Amino acid sequence: MKVLKFGGTSVGSVESIRNVSKIIAGQKGRKLIVVSAMSGVTNELVKITELVKTSSYPEIDSIIGDLRNRHFAAADELIPDHSLNASVKEHLDQLLGYLQDTTRSQYSERIYSEIVTYGETMLSFLFSNFLTASGKENVLLDAKEFMHISNLENPDTELVGTLLYKSIQDFSEADIYITQGFVRIDGNNNIGTLKRGGSDYTSTILGAAVNAEEIQIWTDIDGFHNNDPRYVEGTHPISDLTFEEAAELAYFGAKILHPQTVSPVIDKNIPIFLKNTFTPEGLGTRISSDLKNRGLKAISAKDGITAIKIRSNRMLMAHGFLKKIFEVFDTYETAIDMITTSEIAISLTIDDNRNLDLILEELNAYGEITVEKEHSIICIVGESVIEDKSTYRLFELLNEIPVRMISYGGSSNNISLLVATDNKIETLRQLNARLFNLKALAV
Repeated sequence: MKVLKFGGTSVGSVESIRNVSKIIAGQKGRKLIVVSAMSGVTNELVKITELVKTSSYPEIDSIIGDLRNRHFAAADELIPDHSLNASVKEHLDQLLGYLQDTTRSQYSERIYSEIVTYGETMLSFLFSNFLTASGKENVLLDAKEFMHISNLENPDTELVGTLLYKSIQDFSEADIYITQGFVRIDGNNNIGTLKRGGSDYTSTILGAAVNAEEIQIWTDIDGFHNNDPRYVEGTHPISDLTFEEAAELAYFGAKILHPQTVSPVIDKNIPIFLKNTFTPEGLGTRISSDLKNRGLKAISAKDGITAIKIRSNRMLMAHGFLKKIFEVFDTYETAIDMITTSEIAISLTIDDNRNLDLILEELNAYGEITVEKEHSIICIVGESVIEDKSTYRLFELLNEIPVRMISYGGSSNNISLLVATDNKIETLRQLNARLFNLKALAV
């Protein structure tokens, strides 16, 4: 079985949905299709959750009305059969009614998750019926029956697989199964999410659960690029990455992939293909355990970084000092991205400021604290990147841009730089010129 995931832009319009149908039809064998909500729908549902907090029902109902019009318009174009069209709209109206009822509840994290996952529920239902109307037999599965994920960092893929096969047994065997990305059932048996962009993660959890032959993640870009094409001209897709290289790039800001995507399939060595829905003939990027070549591969950037410096002449080198510092962050479940030390100071970065005030209050007991917000981590990735003959050129950047921190050694395939976010785009362009353009000229 193959697992194919289609993101919001891939199913964002009637034309795109028809294109997805052609991609599915062009692949042999059994397929499990994971779909996101139509592009922009989850953002609208998030708006609704904010309005729930203030009981702003007229605004909520207006957004729900817009969602109804959008999905009904898509149904009219995709499902010409009058009887099936009417049945689909009736069910969509029922779903939107449930959504409206949910918005009348008091806000909570559970209510948030219930609301924001309606986009996947509506789109998967619409898409399944479109395939049926097109003569393609398929089975629509409810992810809430098998995506039981109590631990986001370490999902129990065996449990998911057991529940999935149990769910499939209720239907006749098919070549196409369709389900929703993003949604999960948490440890309290409530509806939860895999966080924004989590449909990628859904696909690899399911891929591991069914021991898929491969996983395809279809989006609107030709795989991983060697730099961010939104800010840098002349980037190009990378044909092959290792799981470790892809994980580094995703964690440090590459928007094409959810940060945790590769983790469920590494031990099972299931390859992941990143493909462009709008140019399906393109090669895209293959992610696997195969190391095609060493050295510099790509650059990515992660925003929203806060740097914290703890200066302590008296305690830094004392036994147990670092342990106490790390325990503060552990207490507030806040991960540290980068860390560097000197004789009298330790500098580190976090990307989650929710408990920053409480963290700083405890850290004040250990020394003088300096906090710098609005920073970005620039990540330079490639297996054995430090051995690449072009890598030394990244230090030329110090002549042009103030670099707050440099970190290497946590892995052999990542060098990280911390810069002010105001300097991020220029840093990406400067690194591209020094590490890729000059390297190409040398060849």
